[in-house]
Amino acid sequence: MENVTTFPKKRLSIIIEAPFMKRLLGILDDLEVPGYTVLPALAGRGASGPWSRDSLSSDAGRMVQVLVVLDAERVPDVLRAVRAVLDRQMGIVSLSDVEVLRPELF
Repeated sequence: MENVTTFPKKRLSIIIEAPFMKRLLGILDDLEVPGYTVLPALAGRGASGPWSRDSLSSDAGRMVQVLVVLDAERVPDVLRAVRAVLDRQMGIVSLSDVEVLRPELF
C-alpha cells in the first residue's frame, strides 16, 4: 500500500442557534476563512437538559454546527471574532487537531 501524506490543520466546531448562523457566516467570510460546512444539529443534551429539533416550532432554539478547517496561525483571529458573537448568544466552540490530504483547500 502506498504511503499517503497528510498535513496538520485545526478543526473549529461551532454550535450556535440557527437564527445567528448568517451573522457567524458573515464574520467568517469577512475574515476570508477558506471554507466551512454547516450541519443541522438534530438533538442533544446540555445544561438545560435534553432537546430535540423535532420539538421546536420555529428556528428559535434550533441549533446548527459550523465546521471550519484552517491553518493554526489563523485560529486566534477567528476565535476572537467567534467569541464576540457567542458572548451574546448560546453556543459551544471546540478546537481540535486534524490531518488533511489537500492542504491547498484550507
